[in-house]
Amino acid sequence: MKRMVHFAALAALAMSCDALAVGSIANVTIIDRESGATLEAHYFRGAYWVAGTPGARYAIEIRNRSGGRLLAVTSVDGVNVISGATADWNQGGYVFNPGEGYQITGWRKSDAEVAAFTFTDSPNSYAERTGRPANVGVIGVAVFRERPPPQVFYSPPQTLSAAPRGADTAREPPASLAGGFKGGMAGQSAPTAGRDAAAPAAAASVSPANTPAARLGTGHGEREYSYVVNTEFRRLQPEPAEVIRIRYDSLDNLVAMGIVGRPRPTPPPLNPFPGSQERQYVPDPPG
Repeated sequence: MKRMVHFAALAALAMSCDALAVGSIANVTIIDRESGATLEAHYFRGAYWVAGTPGARYAIEIRNRSGGRLLAVTSVDGVNVISGATADWNQGGYVFNPGEGYQITGWRKSDAEVAAFTFTDSPNSYAERTGRPANVGVIGVAVFRERPPPQVFYSPPQTLSAAPRGADTAREPPASLAGGFKGGMAGQSAPTAGRDAAAPAAAASVSPANTPAARLGTGHGEREYSYVVNTEFRRLQPEPAEVIRIRYDSLDNLVAMGIVGRPRPTPPPLNPFPGSQERQYVPDPPG
């Protein structure tokens, strides 16, 4: 049986703006870590798009909006962010308590480190450098609900009446405890999921023909501290309850594809009081 690892988020985050989030059971937003801004999600022809800045570090913020624990199997460019395997939603991911949120900031390297997500040209992306360019430009989150823990049936002890001589005294066996499930571990950043998964991440491939310039991908940035712990999670169903897809590219490419309009230049500031206020009243005009 293939062993999966999940990680549990350790810290709750401040609430993101719901208007910029994608998803219902879980909210997903993309954060530009250089500016701290939440990138606006533009809906275009059945997909959500965000504009990334080349060279900027970014984070995938996930928040649990349900009343129970959730498992979020997360992929970037068709690659599992924890194991580095070609993404499959049967792999490990992050586990969130109700109302809990967490920023996934990079590719998991150990229980204490990640390599930062950075927006970069597609040829320099981690997926393309590892020979998997087909799904560069998409972020996927497959959300699973948790199966309730098995019920424990308890039978109170019974007082047995004296049996007639020669009769056998039958005692009821103790109640059995339904077998527990020891599955993967859940956590913040990096599960060791099976590496034999073949299904690509939940995302449509990007056609280079529709993009005028080099596509944007996600690079393998500098190492950063990011601590995670392991936990157990038993999925309610084999299929995800929700699959969230967010595509991304540079602003220039999104403008060229008609997804967003070109921002207009900011007009120069105007001073409503350009002159000194030497006079007490309005003077007469000349002549």
